[in-house]
Amino acid sequence: MMDQRQDTDHAEDDAPRISTGSTGLDSILGGGLDADRLYLYEGRPGTGKTTIALQFLLEGVRRAERTLYITLSETKRELRVVARRHGWSLDSIDVFELVPPETTLDPDQELTVFHPAEVDLSETVKLIFAEVGRLNPARVVLDSLSELRLLAQSPLRYRRQVLALKHFFSSRQCTIVMLDDLSSQENDLQLHSIAHGVVLLEQLAIDYGAERRRLRVVKMRGIKFRGGFHDFTIEKGGLEIYPRLIAAEHHKVFLGEFVPSGNEKLDMMLGGGLERGTNALLIGAAGVGKSSLALTYAIAAAERGERAVIFAFDEGRGTIEARARTLGLPLEEKIAAGLLRLQQIDPAELAPGEFAAHVRRSVERDGAKVVVIDSLNGYLNAMPDERFLILQMHELLTYLGQQGALTILVLAQHGLVGPMETPLDISYLSDAVLMLRYFEYAGSVRRALSVVKKRSGDHEHTIREFRLTKQGIDLGLPLRDFSGIFSGTPQYIGDKTPLMRDDADA
Repeated sequence: MMDQRQDTDHAEDDAPRISTGSTGLDSILGGGLDADRLYLYEGRPGTGKTTIALQFLLEGVRRAERTLYITLSETKRELRVVARRHGWSLDSIDVFELVPPETTLDPDQELTVFHPAEVDLSETVKLIFAEVGRLNPARVVLDSLSELRLLAQSPLRYRRQVLALKHFFSSRQCTIVMLDDLSSQENDLQLHSIAHGVVLLEQLAIDYGAERRRLRVVKMRGIKFRGGFHDFTIEKGGLEIYPRLIAAEHHKVFLGEFVPSGNEKLDMMLGGGLERGTNALLIGAAGVGKSSLALTYAIAAAERGERAVIFAFDEGRGTIEARARTLGLPLEEKIAAGLLRLQQIDPAELAPGEFAAHVRRSVERDGAKVVVIDSLNGYLNAMPDERFLILQMHELLTYLGQQGALTILVLAQHGLVGPMETPLDISYLSDAVLMLRYFEYAGSVRRALSVVKKRSGDHEHTIREFRLTKQGIDLGLPLRDFSGIFSGTPQYIGDKTPLMRDDADA
């Protein structure tokens, strides 16, 4: 007898999971749900519960399973509107209404409609049992528990009826998802103890921009899941869930070779160049040349036949293309060839989890070897809380490093000359830091560049003047006869000027 029980337990352990209908949620759960169990999706109205519940049933339809949607809060007409906006059809899903009709019933409509207010809770549950027994579905959605809670009128009676539902479905080969809109004043932890798994959906209103939605698996018996909050959006076709990035889950073997910048003098300053699997922070005032330097790396990658991607938070495509033409960089040519992709990001509309998903797709699907994020100031607007931005960036940079990509980060400092203020200190996460500064000399504004940090090897410690020319970035000799260049007001102590000459002066 003991051996038979153990064999049964092993069979259940080895039983295949069933898909939730959402690739993102399946990934969070490590493969999906255990079949023939009772699950709870809870969240305030507007968080997407109905949409993800329909995805669950439509996945069953794709697998030729019988599915049933029991609704106590919405009519079939309302469900059809939701489905139509996602491009779905409910023709293969049985819908059992237990809600008052909004209009005169269609006599040809084969639906039984009841008024929950006119029958007690026990009768409503019996009607559910009868319909499930008649159809024998493999997947059921019950929408919603708030109606049952109102009918019960007492927590004890409500819990008993939910337990009755659980026991009834446990004797059948059926997976049930119950929806709860959290209309009760206090969190129903008793319901959590009854359900095999609980998924919480939230909608957050921020001070500016679109609302943010996120999901969290509260519990899941016997299933190892990815904890924490995961951003998601409601798109045509259902919920697009972006599982929280965990860099330790992604590692790729690669050679840590140098990545040429396309400028020999710059590579020499960097001790041979930046290596694959590292990241570099370009920091300086607005307009000093950070984006131009980052663009140089992306174009150089495309020239070698590698793919690169630029995520532009601050500038439009037209501005970036104009800059490239001024520097003589064939940006439009490389975009047309499919070697470089330019994606403009609106930080007011994009959640950090969604941005991380875009980066992952660029690396894993498109094979990008150089990733430019321009700039972190714009990314900071997408994540107002600096603490979480640092955590997000740590995971993202670690992931990119393990994938063998070179990441170029741009960060604008406040001010133009003199003392500079950095809105975010992320230098400790960077493998290399390049400082770009304006400085004034003899009544003219000039630009200086220095490598102030490089973890992976030796580098030049000098400060060099640089210019943005029609042939790209040009570097001058080390400014050894100057002091105080990074303060914006240098002092010249040499015999002859080492500064770069204008074409007119040559």
